[in-house]
Amino acid sequence: MAKQYFGTDGVRGTVGKEPMTADFTMRLASAAAQVLVPSGGTVVIGKDTRLSGYMLESALEAGFVAAGVNVMLIGPLPTPGIARLTQEFDADLGVVISASHNPYHDNGIKFFNKAGSKLTDEIEAEIESHLKEPAITLESHKLGKAKRIDTARIRYTEFCKSTLPKGSNLEGLKIVFDGANGAGYKVGPRMLAELGAQVIPIGCSPNGRNINDDCGSTHPELLSTTVPVVNADVGVALDGDGDRILLVDENGSIIDGDQLLYILATARHAEGDLHGPVVGTVMSNLGLEHALQSKSIDFRRAKVGDRYVLETLRATGGVIGGETSGHMIVLDKATTGDGLVSALQILAIMKQTGKKLSELAAGMEKYPQTMLNVRTEKRLDPDESEAIQKAVQSAEAELADAGRVVLRASGTEPVIRVMVEGADGDQVQALARKLAAVVEEAAA
Repeated sequence: MAKQYFGTDGVRGTVGKEPMTADFTMRLASAAAQVLVPSGGTVVIGKDTRLSGYMLESALEAGFVAAGVNVMLIGPLPTPGIARLTQEFDADLGVVISASHNPYHDNGIKFFNKAGSKLTDEIEAEIESHLKEPAITLESHKLGKAKRIDTARIRYTEFCKSTLPKGSNLEGLKIVFDGANGAGYKVGPRMLAELGAQVIPIGCSPNGRNINDDCGSTHPELLSTTVPVVNADVGVALDGDGDRILLVDENGSIIDGDQLLYILATARHAEGDLHGPVVGTVMSNLGLEHALQSKSIDFRRAKVGDRYVLETLRATGGVIGGETSGHMIVLDKATTGDGLVSALQILAIMKQTGKKLSELAAGMEKYPQTMLNVRTEKRLDPDESEAIQKAVQSAEAELADAGRVVLRASGTEPVIRVMVEGADGDQVQALARKLAAVVEEAAA
């Protein structure tokens, strides 16, 4: 069954328009309760710092309580923290109110099962099948209860710290931390400081409207400027909900998800602690694949979306995977992508080896890659357009074996992503622009 509302990362949209309305959110909670906890249970609900989070939190609370489900309200905390606490509190499901890296006027709702993992496509489709029905309200004696949890940040902090090698700390490291004015604005800098690092926080003053606004992993320019100016060792940037990350080295150079994956994988491989293949996506840089192959490390590609990376890891027995955007999964440390846990693994490698971040990343050569987003007014499947497919075949023939072309519809925005990658940067840019023009014409 095709899904109407669920994308690659939950339900998402502009606040005030369906599906991001109070009425729809209440029905979504009711539908989820009927599918996942039909006999009652407990749900953990967390959020990021968007102003609309108050409205959607109340709507979810009402929908679940009316369906006989007990609610634990966590407040602002990174998405992976909600996944973790869902397990720790032995809840039946977790819900996060966030649109991740999107601007504040968007919001979204993500679900985790009791194991702290994202729902399958089949379960999401089943939830959608109930959305045309009005929200249910049980008899008074069957209603659920709601309570706020004040220990959530401390519990999540202790979990993150426990993923470091025993006895290790971050003493001697000077870190600039960018919280994207989002869910990790408080837990991130405090945790790093507790581990002994000297922390300079930026992007840690949320007002409900400045999440991801010229800060965080999607806008790392200020972080890149700040790190060398204050002579920091490294910069750490989360996105709005704290499940993706990028780092900045001591020179201010951005270290993206592909490079972080290379650092993690090669360090674990050197220790004899790398199990199964490393998993990236169809968008992962070709340089990552070649760098890992040179060290005899198996590399696989999954569909875009950390849920698909996770599925491939589980199917192949791997433990390390991620996306260029910074969704990093270290499966023997956490059940889902976790920006802070991933950052701690990289920082621990820096401490253990005594190497600068630039040195650790130097073993991977990034191929020039151009990504263009073509906004569409109507749904367009690039695979079904003859004109687009002819243009792709022409570009691939021109690149020969020295590059790749990937076209895909975004699962979170009304855009077609055009990616071209190859050894010749000028050629890559020219081909990407040519393909984008064909996509624009096809989408008109």
